[in-house]
Amino acid sequence: MLRVGIDIGGTKIAGGVVDGEGRIIEKLRVSTPVDTTALSDAVIDMVHHLGDRHEIVAVGVAAAGFIDRDQSTVIHAPNIAWENEPLRAILEARIDVPVTIDNDANAAGWAEFRYGAGRGFTDMVMLTMGTGVGGAVVIGGGLHRGGHGIAGELGHTRFIRDGHPCGCGQSGCLEQYASGRALQREAHAIADDGGIGAGLAALRTETGALEGPDISRLVLAGDPGAIEALHRVATALGEACGGFQAVLDPEVFVIGGGVAQLGEALLEPMRIAYDHSLPGYGERHIAEFAIAQLGNDAGLIGAADLAEAEIRTIERIV
Repeated sequence: MLRVGIDIGGTKIAGGVVDGEGRIIEKLRVSTPVDTTALSDAVIDMVHHLGDRHEIVAVGVAAAGFIDRDQSTVIHAPNIAWENEPLRAILEARIDVPVTIDNDANAAGWAEFRYGAGRGFTDMVMLTMGTGVGGAVVIGGGLHRGGHGIAGELGHTRFIRDGHPCGCGQSGCLEQYASGRALQREAHAIADDGGIGAGLAALRTETGALEGPDISRLVLAGDPGAIEALHRVATALGEACGGFQAVLDPEVFVIGGGVAQLGEALLEPMRIAYDHSLPGYGERHIAEFAIAQLGNDAGLIGAADLAEAEIRTIERIV
């Protein structure tokens, strides 16, 4: 049974045909149009192109934003001009198979649960360290969307009272302290302080900026300033995981996003901070930590799988 998964980001739309084992049979990628009508047209054209070449039964769309409980409307999107956009209806009017809409972090988390680092567990939390911190929660083998459809926004839990302002309108959110952007901010601060920041300062002088991949390379090279910047970000995320454990009690935390490519250099300080923040540590089960396995394909794989799951749910009801 083949499904199409579409992952809509602020700069690109990735689409692919996915089989029942989570394998991508064919994949396409186009730039994301600024105009929302052109964006819908691009998605529809992509589905038609893939559908002409493969027999598909459903389409799943992952989008960065708040999706309503019915998985049909994009309530708000931070990087696309969607406000209460009836995206599912728009797409289904021109696509002859069922369409499902879901949050991009939920889709990526579901893919990791089904086919990646979360496979074999029943309860999982995924945290994605990108520009912000995305979250997905799986409880008892099912994706947890909450009463209004927008659960799992773990990056917007309050981490520091009166902390750094966040794009969500609040201040002190976790993603301001544990994201790729937070890593850059910490690296700049350490470079400004001198001392162990000499390597970071030299790189900034050479390149004019401190981008995530540059910081990662310095971490892997053993630069003390870059390692300290990573330690600060990893510690923040590990501390937050201690709190998430108390509420959700997952068996595993799966960490994705660009920073996650650092592997154990990221996970080791996370585990230490988690241990120190976990209520009842030493007297209770603790979670495992794992790096996500599916990379940038997770969103479209998860969207495709969730679309088929929606069909199965409807068939059971009928």
